Amino acid sequence: MAELTAIESKIGEVLGLAMAAQGATQKVAKLVEDEGEHDDLRQTLERMHEEAKETEKRTTELAEALDGKKTVILEKARETKQEATEMMSTYLGDDADALDGFEFLTMAEAGEVGHWSIVGKLNDRARIPGLQELVDWATPIQQRHLKDTLQGSLELAGDEDPNEPA
Repeated sequence: MAELTAIESKIGEVLGLAMAAQGATQKVAKLVEDEGEHDDLRQTLERMHEEAKETEKRTTELAEALDGKKTVILEKARETKQEATEMMSTYLGDDADALDGFEFLTMAEAGEVGHWSIVGKLNDRARIPGLQELVDWATPIQQRHLKDTLQGSLELAGDEDPNEPA
């Protein structure tokens, strides 16, 4: 099997994070739903889920265009998805609530912003056809996701009684 370059490995990672984000948004939406109210947060999560699905699609199409690298990039993506899903399972245990879910998503989205920024920087020299357009499309979306999850975390935290036992 072909060996990945640094940038191809990062492409696999952003692809895997987009895959994992779909499951994470569904899990957190369930936590929000279980608590009732906050339709705005559920709608935000639905949009994020759809955008993660589109990111997966576009990044997979880019990987398909890289001669002989699609399979190994997809393998890296699955590995990254599994690692991210394991982190989510650890962070969001049986007693997790909606605030825990949004806190986790805030961390995950910060990671995605960082990863896409790194892919963009690596592509300054690699110049992979179509990659800069994908970075320019995905990065603002990830930045908005980070902003939205932080705002959601703060909204949910505002509903908490700070003096109630944890």
